[in-house]
Amino acid sequence: MTSSPRTTPLARRALLTLAAGLTLSAAGCSAGIDPGARTVATSAAASGALPTPSRTSTQPAVPLAVLAGQHRLQLTLTSARRHPHGAVTLRGTLKNTGTALVIVPAELRGNETAVLRNGPSLAGATLVDFTAGKRYYVLRDTDARPLTTTGLSQLDPGETVPVFLQFPAPPPGTTQVDFELPLFDSATITLSK
Repeated sequence: MTSSPRTTPLARRALLTLAAGLTLSAAGCSAGIDPGARTVATSAAASGALPTPSRTSTQPAVPLAVLAGQHRLQLTLTSARRHPHGAVTLRGTLKNTGTALVIVPAELRGNETAVLRNGPSLAGATLVDFTAGKRYYVLRDTDARPLTTTGLSQLDPGETVPVFLQFPAPPPGTTQVDFELPLFDSATITLSK
């Protein structure tokens, strides 16, 4: 009487990993994937982990506006979203495009005494609705802190930091406003829902 060999769970897992690796390698060869990619896929299958997508694989958003400022600073606005609760949030980046350290100008925070106490910020920004003839300032909380990026003191050469600014929303019929920030160009931007 012959007994059939028993496969232990460890041996079974090794066989499945080997089969998965061979399948992935064969699929990589037939699909024209480079050998390095097959190695990563095989290693991931062997370890039981899946590779995570790289952050650089996503496409950046098309900017609404790119504004040049003094001291080789550049502000790129990537979104201007209107919220149901009556506010508009702008998002983007502030970049030092120069080759020297830049001290972020104090003028960007505006000249309101209450805001000045809260340190460097982008509180000097405004949205202008020329149709209704209104100017909207950065919102403040109950302690007069501006609802915008704060703590901007300096930027190294080539450094980019994400920024946001929140304003009261213009009337629902207003879809375009001018964005203004001291020491920067102004730009007309479209609000999204």
